[in-house]
Amino acid sequence: MDFTSFKEIDSAVILEDVKNFQLAHIFDCGQCFRWNREDNGNYIGVAFGKVIEVEKKDNNVIIYNSSKKDFDEIWKDYFDLERDYSTIKEVLGEDSLLKQSVEFGNGIRILQQDPFELVISFIISANNRIPMIKRAINNISKRWGETIEYKGKTYYTFPTVEQLSKASMEELESCGVGFRAKYIADTVEKIHMSMVGEYKQEYDLQWIKAQSDDSCHNALQVFNGVGPKVADCIMLFSMNKYSAFPVDVWVKRAMQHFYLAPDVSLKKIREFGRNKFGELAGFAQQYLFYYARENNISVE
Repeated sequence: MDFTSFKEIDSAVILEDVKNFQLAHIFDCGQCFRWNREDNGNYIGVAFGKVIEVEKKDNNVIIYNSSKKDFDEIWKDYFDLERDYSTIKEVLGEDSLLKQSVEFGNGIRILQQDPFELVISFIISANNRIPMIKRAINNISKRWGETIEYKGKTYYTFPTVEQLSKASMEELESCGVGFRAKYIADTVEKIHMSMVGEYKQEYDLQWIKAQSDDSCHNALQVFNGVGPKVADCIMLFSMNKYSAFPVDVWVKRAMQHFYLAPDVSLKKIREFGRNKFGELAGFAQQYLFYYARENNISVE
């Protein structure tokens, strides 16, 4: 466990003596789209129907707009706080090439997010820029989600499968998802189908999550708009599949920079990363991604 104790105060929870927890490393490492940095350095985000604000103060982490019940039921797992990241970093740091990335992103934690939200979010992310992704997801949440008030501002929950099943393709397009609207509409229909009416196991996200890593990766690609990289992201960030190794432009550059020849394919980079890092591949990927992007690594 990466904290020693916690206490509940008025509308907040304080985690004491927290290790391996840096706000920018967690929220700006490409795994989530509903967190924003405030002027005071805190981050406010929406997850699992809640809006919270997170502050890092010395070695303590304060989660505002929360309670002990919410922490026990949601945030402890969401922030993966029962995992010992020091041991993970020690093991990965034995690789002298990876050690630099691990030290640079020392406060990264892999969030445990909602699978449905992640499927839709990462379909939107394909060939897209982060500001556009965040805007589209917020537009969808504003139109079909529920409203939450916090500090005089209105936030929106990500819609449920039932709520989003009411959206037409034209309405989705108006949210700024572009050509991905048809993928989202088809995916929502399939997932909704697995919940009501004629049950189809292959569209059931909980069934997919329960499969082995390789089977999960293949099963996710039944959804239009989900290729190997998007499937790896969904697995890693919402399905506890830590052998996943998503390869985007930044991971490709990092792997070329540290390990591989520049002409290696994305598929081969993925295979190399999974074979080299094994069950810790997903953690290695996050350290490499964050290091490469923040340092704007390029390959000669």
